[in-house]
Amino acid sequence: MLNLLSNIFFVLIKPFAINVLKKGNYPKDAIDRKCGIIPEQGFSSDDDVIMFHGVSVGEAVALENLIKTARNEFPDSKIVMTTGTWTGQDIAKKKLGDSVDLITYFPADFPCVIEKFLDKINPKTVFIAETEIWPFFAKECKKRNINLYIINGRISDSTFKSYETFKYIFKYFLNFYTGILTQSEDDNNKFLKLGANPDTTKVMNNLKFDIKKPLVDFEFDKADNKVMLAGSTHAGEDEIVLNVFKNLKQNNKDLKLILAPRHLTRVNDIENLVKTYGFKYDLRSNNKADLNDIDILILNTLGELGKMYNFADFAFIGGSFNKTGGHNPLESIVFQKPVISGPSTHNFKDIYNIIQKAKAGFVVKTEEEFLKKATELLENSDFYNLTVQNCINVFESQQGALEYVINVIKTLRNNK
Repeated sequence: MLNLLSNIFFVLIKPFAINVLKKGNYPKDAIDRKCGIIPEQGFSSDDDVIMFHGVSVGEAVALENLIKTARNEFPDSKIVMTTGTWTGQDIAKKKLGDSVDLITYFPADFPCVIEKFLDKINPKTVFIAETEIWPFFAKECKKRNINLYIINGRISDSTFKSYETFKYIFKYFLNFYTGILTQSEDDNNKFLKLGANPDTTKVMNNLKFDIKKPLVDFEFDKADNKVMLAGSTHAGEDEIVLNVFKNLKQNNKDLKLILAPRHLTRVNDIENLVKTYGFKYDLRSNNKADLNDIDILILNTLGELGKMYNFADFAFIGGSFNKTGGHNPLESIVFQKPVISGPSTHNFKDIYNIIQKAKAGFVVKTEEEFLKKATELLENSDFYNLTVQNCINVFESQQGALEYVINVIKTLRNNK
């Protein structure tokens, strides 16, 4: 009866939902896919299909290394990646287009849609990143004996309070899951309090920390200079960075700045802005491989930012003093370089929560707070060295999640 009522409800709200998706810039193709219509050839019940789901950009990025590793470990399997948003879909295609057999949208959680989707995809195992609890999807997976896991699971304090009110409902649906693998003991305990099975609810740590330092395949001479790197800055942030840099140089004459805009189309504007401050600068594209005779190096080349963090002493992560939501601070912390970010960090909220608790990175609300924290990192060697050690510690405490999930897949295959 519940399935029938849900399907009737879907038919009634479908026109409204389609209109909302159109206003959200979703193309018709995306809307069709959310309704379970997949134009590509599907997979048979004989295929070993592993499906990964990450709702948006942050989750898709977190799954990248796991999916690429799964591709290498299980070459005979079919791998499907789904997302819930068009931005997640875009990043998945860019990062995983060559690693998976199909990228599509996760179906709307209505029985008639889910049945159509699962008939087409035929997954043996489904991994859903973080905390997306879709009751009808979980129920149908259980009915079809599909292994269903939450991985990298987390529940914020505010969300937990909301869920706790309906914990008896959550207990019913959570027990459809084969396993719930969480980022931390705290998250693990929250799932248990909601009624998850203690035998299958375990801590796996955080996938987003399972990254390696990129190979630095070029030489760059920073000499004895201290270096602040401002990575992936957006319009309006360069002025903040330059103001802070100007103030820092009053007591730190040897301080240099590497300024890396998120979009290279803004390089000319940044050059003009730097000139108004009177700083000497050069462009990385001029084969500039040192900081001699300049104050600022503008990084206007592709593919070098992740490696350039190696030469910084600390970094400012852009996209955080506007509504962009910030960029990945782990690109700096993997090189044991502390980070400072503005208040907009929602794209990597969970990572910032972890690194702030570990005191490996700092979120500031204003330009004045930015200056104060940067000054402390530059002028208090004990504080700086402790923060660097915190960068090391937070990685050591969080890694191992990728191997954990790969071992889950191996165990499932061995138990066939």
